[in-house]
Amino acid sequence: MGASSMIVLIIAALAFSSIAILIAKLVTKATKNQQKAEPYECGIPTQGKTWIQLNVGYYLFALIFLIFDVELIFIYPWAVVAKTLGWFALIEIVIFFFILFMGFLYAHKKGALKWM
Repeated sequence: MGASSMIVLIIAALAFSSIAILIAKLVTKATKNQQKAEPYECGIPTQGKTWIQLNVGYYLFALIFLIFDVELIFIYPWAVVAKTLGWFALIEIVIFFFILFMGFLYAHKKGALKWM
């Protein structure tokens, strides 16, 4: 699989997503009213100001979770070929975990893992 395969994949992804959005725009009827413009939270009408400042800690915590969760996706293919690659695979995963650990230490040092 060369660069041409990647280009075809990107073009196909853009085409499928564009076609899906175009079909949704053509099929649905866009109506605008005051009720649709109101903020919505769990079916309960909002009270007071709706534009409030949220703690950035929630965002950082979720972002760090996603980063480490996505990293697990890369461990599965490594586990599949680890036995055939031998020592190279072991060294590669040790470097990978070292980089992950350094990211964890950085986040911990900055206080991103403190809940409140």
